Amino acid sequence: MTSTQPLAAATDGADATDTADTADTVGIAAAAVPAPPRWAVRAAQVAALTALPAGLWRLALVAGLHGGYTDAGYRAMGFTGWGAVWPVFLSLSTEALALLTLGLVRPWGTVPPRWVPFVGGRPVDPRAVVLAASLGAAALALLWTPFVAWWALPGTDMTPRGHVLVGFLYLPAVAWAPLLAAVTVSYHRRHRAAAALPRVA
Repeated sequence: MTSTQPLAAATDGADATDTADTADTVGIAAAAVPAPPRWAVRAAQVAALTALPAGLWRLALVAGLHGGYTDAGYRAMGFTGWGAVWPVFLSLSTEALALLTLGLVRPWGTVPPRWVPFVGGRPVDPRAVVLAASLGAAALALLWTPFVAWWALPGTDMTPRGHVLVGFLYLPAVAWAPLLAAVTVSYHRRHRAAAALPRVA
């Protein structure tokens, strides 16, 4: 019994040392990346809100508000029962994706929190982040840019005033792609600068 106690203590000490080394590595990885410029922080914050107006509008439709639709148009859209699932999912998922833009200007975009599966607590590959964000910006440009022409669409199932107002609710989402692209460029430059720093043995 006694002979195993030093071994256990040594093991505990090794685990503590490993944990400390990991924490130091994570801290160094995050600290080595230059702070984002103020414009990038502001752009990320705005990007995180671009999907919110349209998302709140869709949730209002599910809650029973007509949101610019005529009575017949609202009934035809079928926002009740299972018909409510898609608007809710779309609203929540788009806002969650928009909030991920903040990771490009926050430390957790370099070292995810430990509770994140598979990658938590370890520095991420900046190239993978830049690739994912770049593809996301391209997809968003294809998805949302056509909404610039919203007012050219007939909108026969909406009231004239509702059609105009809904166009303005979707208009912020058009800015999501260019904002994300700009913040991605900043993220890439900061991590490239960190990679160019001399390594201390």
